[in-house]
Amino acid sequence: MPDQSPIAATLFRLLKELRSNYDEQVRELGLSFSRARVLSALMRHEGGTQAELAQAMGIEAPSLKRQLDLLEAEGLVERRGLPGDARKRALFLTAQARALPVTGYMDSIHEKLVEGFTPDEQARLHDALKRLADNAARMNQK
Repeated sequence: MPDQSPIAATLFRLLKELRSNYDEQVRELGLSFSRARVLSALMRHEGGTQAELAQAMGIEAPSLKRQLDLLEAEGLVERRGLPGDARKRALFLTAQARALPVTGYMDSIHEKLVEGFTPDEQARLHDALKRLADNAARMNQK
């Protein structure tokens, strides 16, 4: 008999397994999941503001600020003034942060997750997951 568990239950299981694997990988670097996630996102959005990074990550700016403060204190992130607007600061990784294999973990996780899927299946899966995420976002817009 095929598994008839709800899609949400399967997604929660997937997220739990991914989180556990990622936690183990970044713990070896002395990072928490939250800080590693910020570094990984900043690698893709370097030079943006705190508000822009928070939006890209789908989190609140005050939550991000706490993580950025810790990462800055650890010498992994620096804030630089934006030309023409002294109130805004752009976020950049330091050389120390660039040496960490955080994005390599994401690439490795991706490769392992899609193992055995054809490129067409991967594209369809990505589209379906994006639609699920969009539907979930709409559920939160009350």
